[in-house]
Amino acid sequence: MFDNLSLPTILVSYVALLFSLSVHEASHAAAAYMLDDDTAASLGRMTINPLAHIDLLGTVLFPLLGLATGFPFIGWAKPVPVDPRKLTRKFTQRVGYALVASAGPASNLLQAVFFLGILFGVVKAVAPVPGVEYRLFVISMNAWKVESLQVLQLGAGITLTLALLSRLVIINLGLALFNLLPLGPLDGAGILRGFLPWRWLPKFDRIQPWMGPILIVTALTGLLGYVLGPVFGLLFYGIEAVARLVLHG
Repeated sequence: MFDNLSLPTILVSYVALLFSLSVHEASHAAAAYMLDDDTAASLGRMTINPLAHIDLLGTVLFPLLGLATGFPFIGWAKPVPVDPRKLTRKFTQRVGYALVASAGPASNLLQAVFFLGILFGVVKAVAPVPGVEYRLFVISMNAWKVESLQVLQLGAGITLTLALLSRLVIINLGLALFNLLPLGPLDGAGILRGFLPWRWLPKFDRIQPWMGPILIVTALTGLLGYVLGPVFGLLFYGIEAVARLVLHG
């Protein structure tokens, strides 16, 4: 059961997840604040301090259990409270809420791009000889265990840096894709609801309570991987294409 247990890997991956979730939730709070709803800000949620966002099950138990066993739990944080009645009247209530919902996945996509750029820079700086930068990048992105990077013999500090940056890219992409699903409590449902025709809303709202259980079942059975896997693969293909242009590949 614990064949995948690796303390350095667990620590690096968990730090990346905790940071990514904190920025995600803080972005919801900041977007609501910019749209005149200070509910989350007044509760101290407009911060990247993970203590403000930790959920015992979603941010501690499930992610650590998943990392230790290799089971695909990605985790979640406490939802940011939003009061649609306080949102600016520059938009309809639905659109304002959709904009707040979109801030979380958008923050994850921006983080993925940001940390990918840093990873490119680090790879260029630490490549032992010219011409191996692309290969070093591919190894970093595909090494699930920190120990797998030790064969590069770049030192403990560089090894952990490469592992952390690659986890930040992958985890943020995963969080963005997962949260964009239009199911139940996920941000995608709030985004979609903001732009659906009014006549569709009653049916949409009626089925949403069933979406949470369906989401859990698809995640536990692995069906979710079949949905997100091809999209994730396409993103990785694009990342590798960009890496070939930026690095010597």
